[in-house]
Amino acid sequence: MRILIGGGSGFVGRELTHLLRDKGHEVTVISRQPGPGKITWGELESQGLPPCEGAVNLAGENLMNPLRWWNESYKKDLFSSRIDTTKALSQAIAASPSPPRSWVLVSGVACYKPSLTAEYTENSEWTPFDLLSKLVKEWEAAALLPESVAKVTRQSIIRPGAVLGRDGGAMKQMLLPFWLGLGGTLGSGGQPFPWIHVSDLAGIITHFLEAPADTSSSSSSSFSSSVPQVYNGVAPALNTNYEFTKELGRVLRRPTILPVPGFVMNALMGSERAVVLTQGQKVIPQRTLDAGFQYKYPDLSSALKQIVGS
Repeated sequence: MRILIGGGSGFVGRELTHLLRDKGHEVTVISRQPGPGKITWGELESQGLPPCEGAVNLAGENLMNPLRWWNESYKKDLFSSRIDTTKALSQAIAASPSPPRSWVLVSGVACYKPSLTAEYTENSEWTPFDLLSKLVKEWEAAALLPESVAKVTRQSIIRPGAVLGRDGGAMKQMLLPFWLGLGGTLGSGGQPFPWIHVSDLAGIITHFLEAPADTSSSSSSSFSSSVPQVYNGVAPALNTNYEFTKELGRVLRRPTILPVPGFVMNALMGSERAVVLTQGQKVIPQRTLDAGFQYKYPDLSSALKQIVGS
């Protein structure tokens, strides 16, 4: 299969590209810069979709970019980088004389309202309640294909939690303070912490890129090809920030005694962004499990041992 990846040079994109190529697929990355094995977003819009059996969009400004201050310009970039690229790909798919059989958007769990008690599956209803949930709503809407195209192209939406891995994501910024013994819980520490190992996220994406066109989740007998199937891209373990912090400290053999109060997180990151770390949701990957996906790292201990090399 030939797979087209928007945002393929990022943290998750590199992992996905590696996995797909290991499985014998040909990968073309859509990038801002031209190069071998790449096309640019401008070329996609001017020349249309190249022949491919699957397409996935991972493009978007890093929400946790430590080099950017939380302001209106940054918020605008968060929206445009996700929505414009998703719209460009969905429109190219819709206009293609031979659209791919699979189209996957990777969005996020920020659509689910933070709660200490509520549990969310893919069937949970939700409405936007803050900036990031509004972003997810507009982002996922931009991916929708016309009904005529959706009959031949299966649409999937994957909502990951915090993506953990050695070379990027949340862990990249956490490891140094933890190594120095400066790690600690964020906010109260009791908030749920939905997470996934980057290898498993790449695996979930690949699972739905490769799935036969007439296959849908067994949990959805009323499946309609014109409606995207949503899959929660999180590990099946339900952990809190406290549990994550203590397990990372244990694996690193470092103390975790310096909590970071919520007001400090809000001051450093902006309250609308800090909410991702200081609050959380219990997210259950029910449909992902029902679809037969097998996790390599279903629990924190195995995931963190792989990441830090213990």
